[in-house]
Amino acid sequence: MRILGIESSCDECAAAVVEDGKSILSSVVATQIPFHEKYQGVVPEIASRKHTEWIADVVDRALIEAGTKREGLDGIAVTSRPGLVGSLLVGLCYAKGLAWAIGRPFIGVNHILAHLYAPLLDAGAGQGPASPAYPFLGLLVSGGHTIICKVEDFDRIEVLGTTIDDAVGEAFDKVAKHYGFGYPGGSAIDRLAIGGREEAYVFPKPSLHKGEHRYDVSYSGLKTAAVYQLDQYRKPGLETTSSDLAASFQKTAIDILLGRLLRAAEDTGLRTIVAGGGVAANSYLRRKLTARTDLDIRFPPLELCGDNGAMVAGIGYRYLARGESSGYEHNVSARVPLYRKFG
Repeated sequence: MRILGIESSCDECAAAVVEDGKSILSSVVATQIPFHEKYQGVVPEIASRKHTEWIADVVDRALIEAGTKREGLDGIAVTSRPGLVGSLLVGLCYAKGLAWAIGRPFIGVNHILAHLYAPLLDAGAGQGPASPAYPFLGLLVSGGHTIICKVEDFDRIEVLGTTIDDAVGEAFDKVAKHYGFGYPGGSAIDRLAIGGREEAYVFPKPSLHKGEHRYDVSYSGLKTAAVYQLDQYRKPGLETTSSDLAASFQKTAIDILLGRLLRAAEDTGLRTIVAGGGVAANSYLRRKLTARTDLDIRFPPLELCGDNGAMVAGIGYRYLARGESSGYEHNVSARVPLYRKFG
């Protein structure tokens, strides 16, 4: 089965064709970064407008690269939740129209579950790694979400921990914006941290040790310390650079996450960890996790960490192959309450 995947949940306009839920035949991502950079964040109105302007061309390019026509598709998968409502509507409406025009089923999928499916895709010419057996631990880290979960199946997860305030990617973005490190903040800090001294600043970590917070994380305190109380956490007598700040902040932010994730691995006995989301591209996170030879760590290729159509097509295949599809009354949703335990 050849499935077209459409992703427009935020500021990336993406489409891909995936065969049998595994082999990526094409993947096209049109980034809006230049249009949002001067605002140091995504402007929803600009995002939805650009999706409207670009989506037809992006889909056509994905079909051409896959060597298939619209009629050669067996189905269409599209992100319908969570995300920016205006952006989601562009992708969903296009998917509905195309599905009706060619007489194929479509399925609206969950962006969070799609990110956790990304490491299971084969991005090369071979068969790729064998898919891990369920259950396994899932780590979803991005600008909007920080989730540690037990993945029971491709469409079923149990949230073990999440953030009680800011997502990890959001903390990266806000610190980078304050110091003018660049946009997007996560990749800017990752680049700047190269050569920096991780011990130059000793930032505080949250104290969430009781009951329901055993696997939860918090980033508001770290963000406040890095932005408003920087001198308080600099090692005495040390002359520091922007690279030192970036390296120290990155280490603390990721170590907070790793502490909870590895605690979940120990408590559950699950030895496989599958990561997804934009922050899964972070070099420090990848380095620290892959060094754990006692764990089976699955990261997506860097090009599949951010929003992309391949992950949507991949997980969409699983639904469609099971005989599930969405009706034309299917609508978008900005949030999925299950994935935020607080607020």
